[in-house]
Amino acid sequence: MKKLINAIKQFFTFIRFDIWRITSTELPKGRHILYNILKTIYLAVKGYSKDRLGVRAAALTYSISFAIVPLIALISAVSKGFGIESVIEKTLQKTFVAQANLIPIIMEFVRKYLDTMSGGVFIGIGLIIVIYSVFNLFSKIELALNNIWEVQKSRSILKQFTIYFSGVLIFPILIAISAGLSIYINNILKDTFLFEIFSPFTKFLVRITPYIASGLIFTLIYQIVPNTKVRFVNALIAGMTAGILFQLFQSLYVSGQINLTRYNAIYGGFAAIPLLLLWLNISCLIFLIGAEISYVSQNLRNFDYALDSEHISNRYNNYLTYFVAYVIVKRFENNEPAYSVEDIVKKYKMPIRIVNRIINTLKNAEIISEVITEDYRKVYQPAIDINQLTLSLLETKIDMRGSELFLESKNEQMDAFWQKMLQVQEKTDKISETILLKDL
Repeated sequence: MKKLINAIKQFFTFIRFDIWRITSTELPKGRHILYNILKTIYLAVKGYSKDRLGVRAAALTYSISFAIVPLIALISAVSKGFGIESVIEKTLQKTFVAQANLIPIIMEFVRKYLDTMSGGVFIGIGLIIVIYSVFNLFSKIELALNNIWEVQKSRSILKQFTIYFSGVLIFPILIAISAGLSIYINNILKDTFLFEIFSPFTKFLVRITPYIASGLIFTLIYQIVPNTKVRFVNALIAGMTAGILFQLFQSLYVSGQINLTRYNAIYGGFAAIPLLLLWLNISCLIFLIGAEISYVSQNLRNFDYALDSEHISNRYNNYLTYFVAYVIVKRFENNEPAYSVEDIVKKYKMPIRIVNRIINTLKNAEIISEVITEDYRKVYQPAIDINQLTLSLLETKIDMRGSELFLESKNEQMDAFWQKMLQVQEKTDKISETILLKDL
């Protein structure tokens, strides 16, 4: 028992500390993939609390419950124009099998919703409510994904409107193509010898189709919606994970409804409403966990030496800051191509999070400047004459970055201590005033 407890402790120590000190270049390919999977799972679980996914899932649940009828109404109106309204209803019935009993009720609400706004189709207040509800839902989804991806700026309203409603227009077309393909396979190919040969494979495809379809939908959302560049492979990994979890939850939920007879006895006909909200909440949580996986899997190397980076000493941080500044200065002095962040990380095996933080410090202190190359890479060069950039000047610019002497209350002891510190600093600076950074 003691050996088991010690083994568990060692495993958790390895996951929390040691695994982040092992870079990808130090591992064979098989172990590298295994370690990346462990890192992704650990960071996704950690991101659940860091990004408050439970709270965000609750907010999305509210937005969806508010917009579900207007959204389906808009999709139905578009599909009606293509003559595939019944196909959309059947697709919703299959997709949301966990809420199969509610779909006819919702569709009835949709029909009444559309009837009340007809008189000129979609005009006036009805049109405004539909557009606002749908736009608000999609903007909330984008905001949630942007927060996970640490993106500070959303798209412009015009771009948001274009992307969101393009998706609403394309969705019925994709459903129609999918339904047509299914009919073709079942009716036309059924009588051919190919169907008999591939029958077992076809049955297997039918079983996994919901998982693949859900995964591809999530993949598309994870890649397009965040206002940043998301690599397809990372969106696909997250999308397929979320799609599988969503379908497994659907199956579990459907089977679990059989055991909810007591719940139905208490709430009667209203039981469907809290159950719908529960289903929406968990579905939103799965969706956000997938977004967390897409972010983590694309930025894994940013978390190398993660714990060490969070608890780095001032002395070591200063050393790394001076070294990065030195490297940039020497490249400039030797008339060599300027380094990007990726170049510094690759050359000196430094954690990218630390390098990004140092680069921002040096930029804000106006020691280096950013340059965009012809191939749109961001590289860095000195913003000061390197023959004037002494250690004293470098230290002063970094130390003086930010606010000083902002306390309103005056205190003689504090003022005297401040003056003494400046005097000591002046004596120290005299030693480094004659030493140029490039000469180290």
